[in-house]
Amino acid sequence: MTRHSTRAALGAGALLVTASLTLAGCGSGFDDDGGNDAGSGGLTSSDDALTILIGTSGDAETAAVEDAVAAWSEESGIEASVQVANDLPQQLSQGFAAGDPPDLFYLATEALAGYAGNGSLVPYGDQLKNKDDFYPSLVENFTFDGDFYCAPKDFSTLALVINKGLWDAAGLTDDDIPTTWDELATVAQTLTKDGVVGLGFGPEYQRVGTFMAQAGGGLVKDGEAVADSQENVDALTYVQDHLVDGTFAYSSDVGAGWGGEAFGKQLTAMTIEGNWITGAMTNDFPDVQYVVAELPEGPGGKGTLQFTNCWGMAADSPNQQAALDLVEYLTSTDQQLAFSQAFGVMPSIESAAEQWTSDNPELAAFLAGADYAQGIPTFDGTADVITDFNAQLEGLKTGDPQEILDSVQSNLEAIVG
Repeated sequence: MTRHSTRAALGAGALLVTASLTLAGCGSGFDDDGGNDAGSGGLTSSDDALTILIGTSGDAETAAVEDAVAAWSEESGIEASVQVANDLPQQLSQGFAAGDPPDLFYLATEALAGYAGNGSLVPYGDQLKNKDDFYPSLVENFTFDGDFYCAPKDFSTLALVINKGLWDAAGLTDDDIPTTWDELATVAQTLTKDGVVGLGFGPEYQRVGTFMAQAGGGLVKDGEAVADSQENVDALTYVQDHLVDGTFAYSSDVGAGWGGEAFGKQLTAMTIEGNWITGAMTNDFPDVQYVVAELPEGPGGKGTLQFTNCWGMAADSPNQQAALDLVEYLTSTDQQLAFSQAFGVMPSIESAAEQWTSDNPELAAFLAGADYAQGIPTFDGTADVITDFNAQLEGLKTGDPQEILDSVQSNLEAIVG
C-alpha cells in the first residue's frame, strides 16, 4: 500500500492519451496462447513454471509472499518464482509489450480497465471456488463489462487514528471520540495547541475523499461522473474552513511526507490513515500510543475509502489452470490471515473477518469500514484524473472548491463517457 503519492499537474489532453500510450502493444489476448492445451473453464494448461510479479511494502511482505508461493509449489509440484518489481506499472506494461508478461501479478483497480479492455487479462473470477467469499465491494472493484476479472488479494480502509497521550493530556475521554463532523471540529480545536495541529492528513483525494464520501458524494456513482455535486462542494468547503482556521493541516504543511509521519512525530494529534500505519508506528515511532476509531459521519452518513489490488492473470500465460490454483491458495482463509499477521493487510474474504477481528481488536475500526467504503473508480485513465485532482487539492486552502470540482468533473467525463 502506498503511503503517499508523488503529485504532478497534467493537462486535460494528457488525461486522454496517457493510458492508451501505456497499454499500447500489450499482449494480444487469450487467442494468442501459443497452442497450449486448454484446461477446465477454457484456461490453458501446461508444464510451464509460473512467474509472479509483485510490488511490495517491504521485506515482510516480500518474504511472506515468497514463502506462500514456495509452499504451494512444493505441494503442487509446479515450479513458481516471485519477482519483486521496482516500478510495478512500468515493468508490467513492458512485459506485456514484449509478449512475455508474468503469469500472475499485483493489479491495481485503476489499471484494470486498460488491460481488460485490450484483452491482456483472463477474467477468471467466476471460476474461483471461493468467489462468493470476497467482499462484494471488492468484487465490484475488479469487475469490468460485467465480468469478475481477478481475485482481490487483500485490502485496506481509512480510519481516524488518535494520539492517546495528547488526547488524555487535553482532558478528552473515550466519550469524546468524534462521531460527527461537528464533533470532529470540536476535538480538533481542543487538540490544536503548543505547535500541534488537531488533525493532519495527506493533500490528496486518497484522504480528502473520505469527506466527500461522508457528505454523500464521490467521484462516480451508477456509472456517471458526479465530482461537481453539491455534496462534494460541501465536503471540500468543510475541509477548507478548517485548513484556514488551523485546526486541520496537510502533512506537507507541517513538514512531513505523509500523514503517518506527521502523526508519529506528534506534529498532529489525529490523522486519517490506513491500517498500514501500524507497521510505521511499530518500526519508527514505538513510543507513541494511539487508538483507532471509525471516521466520523458527515451529512451523508458514514464514509471512507478502500484500497486494494487483485491477482491479475495474463491472457498469454501458458499455464492458467495452475495460476488459478495458486490464486485460490493465496486467497484462502488461513493464508490471508498469515499475510495479515506478516505485513498488516486485511483479508479480502468475509470468512476471515471474525478471526482477524479477534486477533486485532484494536484495529477493528478498519474492518468495520468495509461495510460502507468507496473504492477508487476503475475507468481507464482514472489515475491521471486523480493525479490532476491532487495537484489542485494542494491549493484548496485558498482555492475555490466548486472550480476544482468542475475541473475534475470535466476530466472524469472524458473517461467515463
